[in-house]
Amino acid sequence: MSKRKNYSPDFKAKVALEAIREEMTLAELSKKYGVHPNMISTWKRAAIANVASAFERGKSDAARISEAEIEKLHSKIGQLVVERDFLASASHQLLGTRGKKW
Repeated sequence: MSKRKNYSPDFKAKVALEAIREEMTLAELSKKYGVHPNMISTWKRAAIANVASAFERGKSDAARISEAEIEKLHSKIGQLVVERDFLASASHQLLGTRGKKW
């Protein structure tokens, strides 16, 4: 079995841009770049869908990534708080009055 081919984002953008221009058919582009026509169509749809993000002023890609990271960390904090409360109540039940509550 052969290894999957990974294409660089620059290459994908170049091919998608040519597909958007429609100067050549997908079959011709496929032959020119050695990529399946379905893959070119997928790259073209992705480029068209994400073209608006190039003109956004507010948030950059780094900001979107950091928001996702923050959301992940908040969920982890919530999980740890639940675990701490559970263990505190369990130790209180085991130790009776000797146990200290948080």
